[in-house]
Parts: sequence; structure tokens; C-alpha cells
Amino acid sequence: MTRVLHILDHSLPLHSGYTFRTRAILKSQQAAGLEVRGITGQRHMADGPDIEEAEGLTFYRTAGQAEGPVGVREWKEIGQLASAIEDAAESWRPDILHAHSPALCGHAGLRASRKLGIPLVYEIRAFWEDAAVGNGTGRSNSLKYKMTRALENRVVAGADAVFTICNGLRDDLISRGFDGGKIGLSPNGVDLSLFGDPPQRDDALAKEIGLAEGPVIGFIGSFYDYEGLDDLIAALPFLRQRQPGAQLLLVGGGPRDEALRKQAAASPCAGAIHFTGRVPHTEVERYYSLIDVLAYPRKHSRLTDLVTPLKPLEAMAQRRIVAASDVGGHRELIEDGVTGLLFPADNPEGAAEALASLLGRRESWDRMRSDAREHVATNHDWALNIHRYQSVYHHLLTREADGRFSAAA
Repeated sequence: MTRVLHILDHSLPLHSGYTFRTRAILKSQQAAGLEVRGITGQRHMADGPDIEEAEGLTFYRTAGQAEGPVGVREWKEIGQLASAIEDAAESWRPDILHAHSPALCGHAGLRASRKLGIPLVYEIRAFWEDAAVGNGTGRSNSLKYKMTRALENRVVAGADAVFTICNGLRDDLISRGFDGGKIGLSPNGVDLSLFGDPPQRDDALAKEIGLAEGPVIGFIGSFYDYEGLDDLIAALPFLRQRQPGAQLLLVGGGPRDEALRKQAAASPCAGAIHFTGRVPHTEVERYYSLIDVLAYPRKHSRLTDLVTPLKPLEAMAQRRIVAASDVGGHRELIEDGVTGLLFPADNPEGAAEALASLLGRRESWDRMRSDAREHVATNHDWALNIHRYQSVYHHLLTREADGRFSAAA
């Protein structure tokens, strides 16, 4: 039985989009008959034992905390994680190392792979230099940005096979001169067994929040600048000109929370904008039940054009109506007018016009829900997509002496 050690930035029991994708991958690989474990670097900021069980999965931890100036600190992190991988491999004997971005994990995996003689698969979920720009912790073309990109290039060049979560990332790597035959796709996916029929509207929760009668446009997630929630708030007055009862429900929190609340308070539609703050993961489904249209108004940026988000897929799997800005990452997931709605990015009035039209065509919603669910089942079900990995693992473990194979096959 093939053993795969996944090299991760952080993992369960922490909750994030990153850990949920990891859980889906590892659970699906277990169901397919592989033996899997994970190992996290020093950025897994959570108390716990050196070897931790979470939701039936086993994770090794890297002890300590790297310190020092930028560059030195990251180099120490890579070294500590590489040593931890080697220690875990000595006791567990994996057949494949499967590192997931950021490039720190990839480079640690590359070091361990070369020392242990174990094939390395490297998976890119986003370019973290662009993610840092998007969440306000980095600057485009800064020294750190360039160093992160250079490290990523080095890992891609050295790995035996590479996966990206979408075509945008893959095409960007090819434009840098990397061989497309080495780069496969492992798109964002969902475990469809977790999503049944949508729950009935939670009227008690609606009353508690103060929702009035009328259609609810909602967002559930983190409040980063690139998510474009300021555009959604700005769109509401235009939307209410055509749909007077329309309301906005924003569930979550993040760096833009205070600014968004101030913007909403100054809006002529302030009474129709509702913030809940962060809610427990176990309660999220109750809030989904209140929303008629899930809106994802991401702004145009390098990050949003190259990376596909997970939240729209989860909403589509739940047979929810999805509306999103027409950035590249959304265009890979949503067929406009068929599986959801695309509206102009960075354009509150254009978004309002599209949302008003969608709210006025409720007779088409059942078909849209059905088509969206079918799209997810066909293209984004982990039970099916997991075989993309197994094909590449097989090539790596049985390849001929020259090492040639196609990750894109």
C-alpha cells in the first residue's frame, strides 16, 4: 500500500480554507486505499502533542519557532521542517513526499527528498507573494516578494511533479518557462457526501439578526480587501432602487471589518446591512439558510485572476444561487447564466444591475441550482479528482531510468 507524507503549512485541528482542502485530500486518499499522514512546519501555531490525531488523521509537528530577520528566519524554518520530515520518514517510511504551498514547505520537501531518495510532488494553491499583497501583508515587487517568487521557481524546477489548483496558476508557471507536461491540475473540490439538501430557513436566527422581509444577498468568509465587500456595500443603494426590500448579510471578520462597518453605517441603506461577526464553524449552515444569493465580489488583481476560491464551489454543492465578479478565478468555476451569475468587478453599479436582474428571474433558479450541483459533481468532487494524484504517484514510483513522465496526462 502506497504511503504519502503531506508537508503542510498548518493543519487540523485549526480551521481554515487551507486545512479544509487538506482534510478533503487526505480523507479521499484514505478512502481510495492509500496510507496518508501530514507534517506541519513551525507556522502551525497551536498547542498539541508532537504527533497529533485530528478527525482520524495523523499529523507530525515541527518543534520550536524560527527567529531572526527576514530571510534568515525563513531559512531556519526550512531547515527545521526538512529535519522533521527526515525524522518522520525514518519511522514511518513514506513512498511519496507531497508538499503543499507555500514554497517554504516545498523547499523543505525538496531537501528531504534529495537526502532520502523519495520522489517529491509539489502542489501550489496560490502564489504566496501575491496572497501577501492581497491581504495587505506584502508589497508587489518588494525584495520579499521577489525572494518568495524565486524560491517558488526553485521548488518547481526541482520537484518530480507539480500540481496547481487551477489553470491560471498553471499558465503562469508555463509563461515562466516551465514544462507544462510536468504540471498537472488538482482543482478545488468538495466532499459531496457532506452536502445534502439545503436546510429550511432559520426564522429564529433571522429574527435574532434583525433581517426584514425581502431578498438577502450574503457573504460568508474572511474580510480581506481583495474580497471587494466595500463594492458590495456600495452596490446596495443601487440594488434597492430596483429591489427595494434587498438586504445585505455579511458573516465573518478580518482586517477590513472595522472599515466595512464604518462604510455601512454611513450608507443610506445602513439599516439593511447586517454584520454577524465570526461564527462557529458548526453554525455556518444556519446562516447559509438565510441567504438567497451568495455574492463573491472579488476585485481584479493578480491574486484573484490566477486563483480559484473554494467558497463558491461549496455554495454550489449546497444548491445555492451564486453571483460573483468576473475575475479570472471565478470564470474558471462559474458559467455565466448557467451555473451562476458573473457581474463586473470593481463596479458597484454594474454589480447591482446584474443582481437586480437575477433576483427578478427566480423562475430560472431551480435549473441554475441543478446545473451548478451537476457541474461540481462532474468536475470538483474529491472522490473523483483524487485519482489525478494517484496517476502521478504511479508514474513516479514506476518511471524508467530517465525519469520522464507527464503530470498533465
